[in-house]
Amino acid sequence: MSETNMRLLVVDDEPIVGKRLKQVFGKIGFEIETYTDSATALAAVAEKPFDIVVTDLKMEGIDGIEVLKRVRAMNPETRVIIITGYASADTAELAQEHGVFAFLAKPFRLDELKQVIYRAMETDRAK
Repeated sequence: MSETNMRLLVVDDEPIVGKRLKQVFGKIGFEIETYTDSATALAAVAEKPFDIVVTDLKMEGIDGIEVLKRVRAMNPETRVIIITGYASADTAELAQEHGVFAFLAKPFRLDELKQVIYRAMETDRAK
C-alpha cells in the first residue's frame, strides 16, 4: 500500500488546518478530503470509507470524540488521529477508550503528524 491509494479525511473547524494539510498530503500522494464541519465530514465517511481520519477535538456540534466513535462504528479499520489545542490526560484517556490511534496536542510540527500518519499506514500494512 502506498500513499497514492490511501484515503485521508481531515476535519477541523479552522479552515487553515485543512488547507495546509491538503497541500502537504496531496503532494505526497494521498487522496485527501477536508471539512470544517464534523457533520458533513461524517456524511462523507458514511458514503465511502477512509483509511485515516484526522479530527480536531473541540468543534461546534459534533466534537472529535464523537467523530472518533462514529467513524470507528462505521469502519473499525479506520485509524483516527485527534489533534487538539485542549489536550488533557482525561481527554486523551477518553479517546484511548474509544480506540483513537494517536492523540496530538497543538501546536505540533507537521513532521510529527506525518510520522503518526506513516505509523498508521504501517499498522495497515502489518495486517
